[in-house]
Amino acid sequence: MKTFPNLPTGKENTVAEDLGKLLEEARELELSGKEGEALLAYRNLLLLHPEAPDAWASYGGLLLSMKQAVGSLNAYSKALAIDPDFLPALAGTGKACLKLGRVEEAVSWLEKALAVDPRQTEVRLDLARCRWRQDQLDLARAVLAPAVEQEPGNPVLTGFLTSIFIREQNWPALHREMLRRVDTDYSGAELEWERFCVNMLFGAMAEGWIQHETRFCHPAIMTPPRQFSQPFWDGEPLQGRTLLLHWEQGLGDTLMFVRYASSVKRLGARVILLAQPELAELVATCPGVDEVVPEGSPIPPFDLQLPLLSLPRIFQTDLASIPAEVPYLSVPQRVPNRVGIQDLLARSNGRVKIGLSWAGSAIHTRDAQRSIAPGALSPLNALREVAWHGFQLGATEIPPLHGMTSLAPLLSNFSDTAFALSGMDLMITVDTAMAHLAGALGIPTLLLVSYIPDWRWMMGRADSPWYPTLRIYRQPKPNDWGTVIRQVVEDLSGEGVGPEPGPGDQVPDNGADLP
Repeated sequence: MKTFPNLPTGKENTVAEDLGKLLEEARELELSGKEGEALLAYRNLLLLHPEAPDAWASYGGLLLSMKQAVGSLNAYSKALAIDPDFLPALAGTGKACLKLGRVEEAVSWLEKALAVDPRQTEVRLDLARCRWRQDQLDLARAVLAPAVEQEPGNPVLTGFLTSIFIREQNWPALHREMLRRVDTDYSGAELEWERFCVNMLFGAMAEGWIQHETRFCHPAIMTPPRQFSQPFWDGEPLQGRTLLLHWEQGLGDTLMFVRYASSVKRLGARVILLAQPELAELVATCPGVDEVVPEGSPIPPFDLQLPLLSLPRIFQTDLASIPAEVPYLSVPQRVPNRVGIQDLLARSNGRVKIGLSWAGSAIHTRDAQRSIAPGALSPLNALREVAWHGFQLGATEIPPLHGMTSLAPLLSNFSDTAFALSGMDLMITVDTAMAHLAGALGIPTLLLVSYIPDWRWMMGRADSPWYPTLRIYRQPKPNDWGTVIRQVVEDLSGEGVGPEPGPGDQVPDNGADLP
């Protein structure tokens, strides 16, 4: 650090105190969001103390935060002319070069900063971002590793590391990293639940289904199971006995796991299903279900009982043994709006009929990640000769698609919905009960899922072992629905669902941002 050699002895302390006070005042203005006042304060300070590298570096940092990267480089160079090893200026120069797209220069400056102090987390992050842009993912991992070890709970670091593993499709490493993060962040029953979710994402079902049984031990995860005097079924012989299966969690879970009724039936049991009232008629079509009791109605006598989502553990389900024969549900005989739906579908006039569901329940804990703003679906207009049918209930806004027709007024229950789905050539949906219903009915379906999806959709797969007619489209980075929709348009165009996009139908490319 440069001192003040031209000052008489005894006055250096006074100057340093004055500099420190002015610098603190400028920084306080910056932290309080008063950028204009802070800018003026730094400039006045530098007129009085042009020999202070920390003042130049702080000024450069403010300019960079104001998106004035070139100006910030000039300020940092002033600091480095005074002290070539001044860490904030080295790091800031690297960050500014990265902002300007001068990646090679950024690497050089950031490596110099790490040579001064290798424990600088932000510097390591910026250097890893450079290596990401250079597609040198092994170097990005290497530079991040010490920072993750130093700050294992830092979500920015671990999130970046996750992005690297996903881009590499290094699923074993991602599995280990996610388990490590879970062990760091959780404890008790909640820890076991999070371990279940992670293990299931990677197909580790032997561990996962056992961990899943702890779901009732933590009220934030699951309410306690119903209390019956009859014992839980734990896999003992069922010949001649009656088993009550009872729903838990959401509608999608019931639709997904009612498939196991056939497996239970083959063991010789009579199967009663306690279901949500809105699903009662639909799940009654499932082979193996002898009787459906809507929640709140009297339950006939039974010998044993089990929550529906405990069946995979009983049957020791793994990826090879998932009961995935579809359809395992069908359209109920009673469809209240059958005629109206038929009339509406007849208006497609030979066009390809595609259903669309773009949002889930607003009260779902992950709704912000799984739902899509209607406007983001507009690139689907590049597909021609398509009759779009909206399956979104309660929608106040619909996607701006040519000729989009909302089926919502005719979908009074799940029987109506199943009947309308059976008339679609294709269903496109986000992760809601609609995906499970379409899959259970054997309808060709494109499922659009978030960067880190719900456990049942796993990682790194374009298919689902649960639903053979379902194809998965995944966000390549958090919140990136644009790339997902572009890929859907490209694939459907290539498969003849309308001609290739013309010059006026190009789907915008938002580019690949850093994690």
